[in-house]
Amino acid sequence: MIGEDVGAYGGAYAVSKGLLEKFGPERIRDAPLSELAFTGLGIGAAIGGMKPIVEIMTVNFSLLAIDQIINSAAFLYYMSGGQIAVPLVIRMTTGGGRQLAAQHSNSLEGWIAHVPGLKILTPATVYDARYMLGSALNDPNPVLIFEHAQLFNSQQECEPMSSEFNPYQAQVRRSGQDVTLITYGGLLPKCLLAASLLANEKIESEVLDLRCLRPIDEARIIASVRKTRRAVIVDEGWRSVNIGAEISARIAEIMLHDLKAPVRRVSRREIPTPYAKHLEEAVIPQIEDIKVAVREVMT
Repeated sequence: MIGEDVGAYGGAYAVSKGLLEKFGPERIRDAPLSELAFTGLGIGAAIGGMKPIVEIMTVNFSLLAIDQIINSAAFLYYMSGGQIAVPLVIRMTTGGGRQLAAQHSNSLEGWIAHVPGLKILTPATVYDARYMLGSALNDPNPVLIFEHAQLFNSQQECEPMSSEFNPYQAQVRRSGQDVTLITYGGLLPKCLLAASLLANEKIESEVLDLRCLRPIDEARIIASVRKTRRAVIVDEGWRSVNIGAEISARIAEIMLHDLKAPVRRVSRREIPTPYAKHLEEAVIPQIEDIKVAVREVMT
């Protein structure tokens, strides 16, 4: 494992706390402040037969390593005709809500999900966070795991991993027949709470957790929307050209005439994230925004 502060400090969010003492400095490596360099080191180690985990402290810093992630990790298997595999795992924190302003509050996983050759996981539960990492390490291709910072303090009893565990499949977290709420990562708790509140208005929402942004589980999205015939897509990226737009397009391509209402999207406002708490809350999707969108598709 390599990254900034993953060793002696124990990780910016204490994810690697205690690993240096357990595994030693040969396996837990503190890196200098150069995402381009240590991501490249991870790619080289993967090509050499190791199973490296690269931690990029925040998704905003991944832009400094984007050349390595795309032009090397994502494309090498194809460009080598299958001769060079890159079994690399890259973890990074994503999302806003912590008053870290425009430089440290972005949700860029939709950008990176645009690129073929990568797999993009977005755990939203303790169970998924626990077992997605193992699945990623067993994958012969590069896997990126985007962990929303506001979920790190989540607590939950973690059952043993099911033999049917598949991190690349979407999962229904709440069943309903009136409207499908499609989301992932840090917005899953908000969608579940919004669905609970909407039930008091006699609106039963099905909440679908994508869990993976590439490959997108199109089959389960369509199956849920075919049942409810209404869809609201909730994500934390900017509205223009985001993952919600991609899902909306797929729904329209496959079942436009089966819908009872146009697809609605709830996304981050189209500005850099402000520092002030009340302004940040106004920019990032909130429970009330989700409820308003659901009411719109129900009318």
